[in-house]
Amino acid sequence: MGMALAQKLQARQGTQLAMTPQLQQAIKLLQLSNIELSAFVEEQLEKNPLLERGTGDENRRGEAVDAIPESPTISTDTVSSSEAMSDMDTPDHALAPESTAADVGGSVDWSRNDSNGSFSGSGDYDAAANSAAEITLTEHIHSQLAMLRLSDADRLVAHYLIGQVDEAGYLRMDQAEVCENLGVGPARVSSVVLQLQTLEPTGVFATSLSECLGLQLREMGLLDGPMQALLDNLDLLAKHDLSKLSKVCGVKIDGLKAMIAALKKLSPKPGQAFGGTMAGAVEPDVFIRETPHGGWAVELNADTLPRVLINKRYYNEIKKAGAEDETARSFISECHADASWLVKSLDQRARTILKVSSEIVKQQDAFFAFGIDQLRPLKLRDVADAIEMHESTVSRVTSGKYMHTPRGLFELKFFFTAAIASLDGGEGHSAEAVRHKIKILIDEETATTIVSDDKIVNLLRAQGIDIARRTVAKYRETLNIPSSVERRRIFKHA
Repeated sequence: MGMALAQKLQARQGTQLAMTPQLQQAIKLLQLSNIELSAFVEEQLEKNPLLERGTGDENRRGEAVDAIPESPTISTDTVSSSEAMSDMDTPDHALAPESTAADVGGSVDWSRNDSNGSFSGSGDYDAAANSAAEITLTEHIHSQLAMLRLSDADRLVAHYLIGQVDEAGYLRMDQAEVCENLGVGPARVSSVVLQLQTLEPTGVFATSLSECLGLQLREMGLLDGPMQALLDNLDLLAKHDLSKLSKVCGVKIDGLKAMIAALKKLSPKPGQAFGGTMAGAVEPDVFIRETPHGGWAVELNADTLPRVLINKRYYNEIKKAGAEDETARSFISECHADASWLVKSLDQRARTILKVSSEIVKQQDAFFAFGIDQLRPLKLRDVADAIEMHESTVSRVTSGKYMHTPRGLFELKFFFTAAIASLDGGEGHSAEAVRHKIKILIDEETATTIVSDDKIVNLLRAQGIDIARRTVAKYRETLNIPSSVERRRIFKHA
């Protein structure tokens, strides 16, 4: 075996040895959702006699415990956000379980944990491979999005709408609220919803039982006039008023019974065939609220952060009682080490989520203020570099974590978008935002103010966006908008 190959094998073995069970567990902890985290902590509480469930007022009672600190909050102006964040760079080794709520430092970067060796993206611990989780409705819908050929702008709307679907498969948010939250028009939302309703399982994204059943009947070719009348009068069906239904639908009783039999074969809750919890049903990990002076306060959701305590008094008593018993002494020492690790790891996980969320809010301030039209281009690496973490750490934190904002509930991954160059070579503009701007310019046209692609280029340049005419044409085509010549003809014959 060559010297170079031997060195590579030795290096690989070294990395594997450095991946201790505790480091693997810590990485898994970071990427768990708050629901999964609660289940994990429950397991630890059951099997470790030194762990207790915290209530938050132990320190005030003066109990001999180590505890997770209270949920930290960052209140920051957009301008001075970097100054607030600079206090969060305490080295990992300086973070102790006794940290106070006021100290928001010490966010862990498991990929650079010196005490346990390096951890590169090529050797990622795969939590999914270690748990046989069934596919969720959200995952199933996302896997079909490519079939719809949505524009980037509409794809963002689609991602948001998917987050509003409940476990039964229904879209529960009012369309006006979607428009207000995203800063988009009702026509665009309706268009995206109609496309999402073509996905499997048939019936998803319906806003009512009637619409859900109608989608299924339409696909089967059974949605005729009488059937639609039946769907419009499901209240009569619930009352078993068949004679009145027969008149409303314009069919005889036997025909009505056949229609009802067809309804009974449909799925009133198409989403229930899938496992997991939908985004609309989860509790947010982070709250974002506007401060009186125009900034944003970023706060962890204390209700979803499990508080666990180490009972020092009980530990000392057991240790003393089992001083002569090596097995008992070894067991209780192991329990104490595991408990200490859990307290520290939960603290580090919370601080890391807060740190990443705060940077996202800082980067996407314009979105929170003005809506999807002002969404900035953002990559995982941008956030990772800004807060001096590894990109894989940011990726884990943003997956399955949600923030509740003045604009609604969003998964952290929502805020990472593609970009095109800006005129002044500055921060750039997201492709989604530019497409949206083009659509707005065309939506506002009248018969005498048709804008050509060249005119759109000039209007966008006036807004600081450097874009080629062919790119405008491409974006316009992805929005299914005809050329200015064709639009002028449409207006003329309208």
